[in-house]
Amino acid sequence: MLNYQGFQQVKIIASDNLWEPISSSMLFDPELLKVIDVIGAHYPGTHTVQNAKLTGKKLWSSEDFSTLNSDVGAGCWARILNQNYINGYMTSTIAWNLVASYYEELPYGRCGLMTAQEPWSGHYVVESPIWVSAHTSQFTQPGWYYLKTVGHLKEGGSYVALTDGLGNLTIVIETMSHKHSMCIRPFLPYYNVSQQLATFFLQGTFSDIPELHVWYTKLGIPSKRFLFKRLDSIWLVDSGGTFTLELQEDEIFTLTTLTTGRKGQFPFPPRSQPFPPIYDDDFDVEYPFFSEAPYFADQTGVFEYYMNTEDSGRHQYTLRQVLNQRPITWAADALSPISIIGDYQWTNLTIECDVYIETPEKGGVFIAGRVNKGGILIRSATGVFFWIFASGFYRLTADLAGWMTYTSGRAEIRAQEWYTLTLIIKGPMSSGMLNGQLLWEYIPVHYPRNGWAAIGTHSFEFAQFDNFHVEAVH
Repeated sequence: MLNYQGFQQVKIIASDNLWEPISSSMLFDPELLKVIDVIGAHYPGTHTVQNAKLTGKKLWSSEDFSTLNSDVGAGCWARILNQNYINGYMTSTIAWNLVASYYEELPYGRCGLMTAQEPWSGHYVVESPIWVSAHTSQFTQPGWYYLKTVGHLKEGGSYVALTDGLGNLTIVIETMSHKHSMCIRPFLPYYNVSQQLATFFLQGTFSDIPELHVWYTKLGIPSKRFLFKRLDSIWLVDSGGTFTLELQEDEIFTLTTLTTGRKGQFPFPPRSQPFPPIYDDDFDVEYPFFSEAPYFADQTGVFEYYMNTEDSGRHQYTLRQVLNQRPITWAADALSPISIIGDYQWTNLTIECDVYIETPEKGGVFIAGRVNKGGILIRSATGVFFWIFASGFYRLTADLAGWMTYTSGRAEIRAQEWYTLTLIIKGPMSSGMLNGQLLWEYIPVHYPRNGWAAIGTHSFEFAQFDNFHVEAVH
């Protein structure tokens, strides 16, 4: 089908899951074998299976890492970058994710190669996995290939060698200890790494290389920690292509003929700051279309800027939930679309928002505070949820699923009318207002004690939000 539509250059990677059953299926199905270019597995633990190798296709770790970007995460990344090829013949390892730019308390917080999770302050951190990446990515290019003389070091650790076929050579050595290189998945069997002397022999045309440039990283103890530091070159004139390195635990060496390596500089980042305790958004943005509003993080559904062509007044520009049917999902999303915002540590807060139910009779929307879960856990999120429905009812629930109700009642509510909802949470009590009129007051809400603010809809339905306001204290 892709070729028929003129996309012959598009290649297919399958199946972004486990090595099986896709590998066996390809061996039994010649047509499937023909159309798939790469077998991609997620979190393979540096190993593949025999059937995958028998296909003769390129093998990739098409999703890997997703580990806290501390020095342990950097050690994980260093180990699998080498050993995915040594143990599993994988020529590509793709990190999930590149930049951790989402609220840290969501699942897999700070599981990116670097961190930039405060757009309101501009603060960012170039974490150690970035410099681990540089040990390989600065000294190879697409089209380079691994030499067969790669493997494990006698006292623990590993080495790989790559060339461009034009005389250039890059060797990457890692000695990551078990304790300092455990990835989030899969389980890593115990092994030992010790201080050692490693001797390398360059043969063939590589024996004539006169100089290898050296880049070095040491992870772990802060006083001995170095990140991507250039060391003195190794001179090989009259050495017969032989040299010896003294290796300690948790080190990375890159030895290369390339002279283009450099440790880039970046501006000192702005100071880290919590989310503003008072925040307003009127969503009055004419362009770009189909964009999210700043700081809102959709956990289920899609919330986009929207322009009402029939309303040239106060609600011409709004934020709209635009999915009217549940999509094919990767994880267990919620039955109710929800977008979170703010500081996870917020405790006492007032949330106010204009809302517009588009679906008659069955439609509904909510605002919420102290929302305590997101991502793959969003279905079980608890908090304080203030719902209104086009059928003329309101509810206050303790969870997104609506299983636990604090209070409920009737109110003058219908679809295709604008209403202002106000939710006040202070200590163990809450109050709620519809267009400034109290619906309930001093209703106990005991759990959770803190969490994000949120907006959302009852089901996958069109609904609009405007003039969002939150005022919070920890």
